[in-house]
Amino acid sequence: MRRAKKVPKTSNKASEPHDDLFLKYKEVSEDHIGPEGVEKLCRDLQVDPSDRKVLLLAWKMGAQQMGFFSKAEFEQGLRLLSAHDLPTLKASLNQVAIKVDNDPDIFQSFYQFAFKFCLTEPRQKIIDIDTCIQMLSIVMTNQAHLQPFIDFLQHQKEYKFINNDQWMGFYRFSLEVAPDCSDYDEAQAWPLLLDNYVEYRQKHRI
Repeated sequence: MRRAKKVPKTSNKASEPHDDLFLKYKEVSEDHIGPEGVEKLCRDLQVDPSDRKVLLLAWKMGAQQMGFFSKAEFEQGLRLLSAHDLPTLKASLNQVAIKVDNDPDIFQSFYQFAFKFCLTEPRQKIIDIDTCIQMLSIVMTNQAHLQPFIDFLQHQKEYKFINNDQWMGFYRFSLEVAPDCSDYDEAQAWPLLLDNYVEYRQKHRI
């Protein structure tokens, strides 16, 4: 009676597609993707590091630190995006961009994340005006109040930092107040920053 041939054992630890991608961009001696890896990923996706899609990717990953993606964050992001390689990742980010712009609830989550993502120091609760302007320009598109508000922030001298209440206040303002501010109601207890914005618009007739 002949002995049955032994079947070679197979490993239960076959690498997942997102593992291969992570290894491609991670730092050699660290278990995360750092700034250089993020830039390389952006080049492969054919997007600029300041592109909105990079922020969308960080949002989907739940990234905690700007310029860095942990392995867990990277894996989470790819799963949520149903992506397993660069082409599917690129296509998924295009779809996410469309959803963000067409669903107010999804956009609000993304908008809120953008502020928190800028908090780079422990216990930091404010972001400087320049960072605020840059982030607003990335997050918001085709919003009537965006450019006038940016103009106001660039010309005013009183505020050097923005807190979360002011950030989220502008989001609500952009939804509820007419483009010409004609229906602005101070009784709604808007942040003083937005009172000043409306005064700036009225003074300069813009």
